[in-house]
Amino acid sequence: MVSRRFARFILVGCIGFAVDAGVLVLALRHLTSSVYAARALSFATAVFVTWLCNRTFVFAASGSGVSVAAEYGRYLTTQVTGALANLLIFVVLIELVPRLAATPVVPLAVGAVAGALVNYAGSAWWVFRPKRDP
Repeated sequence: MVSRRFARFILVGCIGFAVDAGVLVLALRHLTSSVYAARALSFATAVFVTWLCNRTFVFAASGSGVSVAAEYGRYLTTQVTGALANLLIFVVLIELVPRLAATPVVPLAVGAVAGALVNYAGSAWWVFRPKRDP
């Protein structure tokens, strides 16, 4: 059960990546020349889309005991934490093994795995955790 759910979670993450990249490109072409503003918009859009997909197709969030707004706030917090874990792993690996700067895809991949694990754990154990009966 967990492995099927994790596979769906990863699929939703791939959809989120496509949304993130697509919005980034569109924003840079049509809305702003600032890569940072475009990235903020693309990240926010991808988080919203993955929240909808995860609550519908992965965790079937019903009866979690929190409001939809609180659930989204938890999800956003989890996503930001995962992104920070991703970045932290990337930076630590580059600093500890400077030759990895020549192949930054390696620390990027390790960071992405760490971020995905943080996001999955946060989603499963905090964001979409079913309400327990007293």
